Amino acid sequence: MKKTIKGSLYNTDTAQFLGCIEPVGHNTNDFNFFRESLYRTKSGKYFLHGEGHGFSKYGVWNGITGGWGEQIIPLSPNIARQWAQDNLTDDEYIEAFVGTEIKSDTKIPLNISVSADFKNYLLLLRERTGKSISQIIEDKFYTEKY
Repeated sequence: MKKTIKGSLYNTDTAQFLGCIEPVGHNTNDFNFFRESLYRTKSGKYFLHGEGHGFSKYGVWNGITGGWGEQIIPLSPNIARQWAQDNLTDDEYIEAFVGTEIKSDTKIPLNISVSADFKNYLLLLRERTGKSISQIIEDKFYTEKY
C-alpha cells in the first residue's frame, strides 16, 4: 500500500519491514482477523500498515456488508518503539531498533529563520570568537539550566 500523509510518502513496498502481529491467528477468513505491520521509511519515519476483515478495526462497511480494509498510520519514533516493545519478539525489537539511536555528538542540520539583525550578530560573534555559528548557539543555550 502506498499513501501520502501530510506531505510524506509511506509505501509498504519500499519501506523496511520491522515486524507484524496477527492477534486472532493466521486465519484470514475469520471476520475478526487483522494484521498490523511496522515499517520504517528510508528517511527514518515509522508507520503501521493495518489491514483486516469487516469486524476488525480496519474493516470497511458498505451498508450491511463488511469487507477487507487497510490503513496506514504514521507513528512517532517513541510510539513505534512502544508498539514494537508491546508486540514484537525481543529479537525483532533488537533488530529493528538497537543501533538506530542518534549519538549525542552527531551534528544534525537545522534550518531556522532569524531576523537580519540576529544573523549579523551571529556572524560578528563568529568573526570575534573563531567558533562556528552552531557552536556559539550550543554554548549559549545548551549549557543553560531550564
